[in-house]
Amino acid sequence: MGERFVATPGRLDVVAAAATGTSRAEIQRAIADDRVTVDGRSRPRSFVLQGGETVEVRMAAPEAIVPGGDPVEVRYRDDAFAIVVKPAGVLTHPTTVHRDGTLVHRLLAMGIPLAPAGGPIRPGIVHRLDAGTSGVLLVASTDEAYAALQGMLRRHEVRRRYLALVRGLPAHDDFRVEAPLGRRAGRIVVDRVGGRAAATGVTVRERLARTTLVEATPETGRTHQIRVHLQAVGHPIVGDTRYGGGGDDPHRLGLHRPFLHAWRLDLTHPITGVPVHAEAPLPPDLAEALDRARADQRP
Repeated sequence: MGERFVATPGRLDVVAAAATGTSRAEIQRAIADDRVTVDGRSRPRSFVLQGGETVEVRMAAPEAIVPGGDPVEVRYRDDAFAIVVKPAGVLTHPTTVHRDGTLVHRLLAMGIPLAPAGGPIRPGIVHRLDAGTSGVLLVASTDEAYAALQGMLRRHEVRRRYLALVRGLPAHDDFRVEAPLGRRAGRIVVDRVGGRAAATGVTVRERLARTTLVEATPETGRTHQIRVHLQAVGHPIVGDTRYGGGGDDPHRLGLHRPFLHAWRLDLTHPITGVPVHAEAPLPPDLAEALDRARADQRP
């Protein structure tokens, strides 16, 4: 199983992990086993890419996926694709480190076909949600639908809307964050020199005493995009300790993860042309945290 891509600037292991959607530890093992090349040559994990090189990654053959795990909610399903609700704390697909209990395992156990075109460890996965993020997610059942949905995502024809509780009170009710993203020291950061273009629309839904409920609509699909963009404008997501949302807010609200939920998907069916939309209400842990935020009157 191999993947080839044109590199962006940065350390080889960091750039390859971001480009392939695998963990940095997995990439480092692949580099140690001479399964990663830069323009046809093996390089150490600390090799600094200038950008524009051709990187090829050959991952170790994965173990067969054994279906299992609790079922998940299905919001839409036909022969081409499904829209399902990923619970928080569940990985979207297996990795060499996490080999079971993922959304893929659960969907297969439910009898939902997953398109082989996604690859042996990511069958049918059109896009992903972070492990700590809950909400609606697209999975393809056929290779035709997989290719069509991937194309729609690239052309920004799938509208994904998220709810997030952020620290502070934004100055405007509607605004757009446009800031390129890159990796530095293993973190996603705003990188205005070598980063990849990224844009997120933000609309205030409810202003509270110390926090604000917002709707975020990513116009691009970069890793951790919403989380980094909201941090960049001074309003990190409550509970997101990686990107500035720590402090006493999560403890006060009873949060054990970032308050980020993919609540709605809108698209035109790639086969039939019929409009499709699906929603998932806030799960209990986030709904309870929001109630506590509404009751919080401390300055």
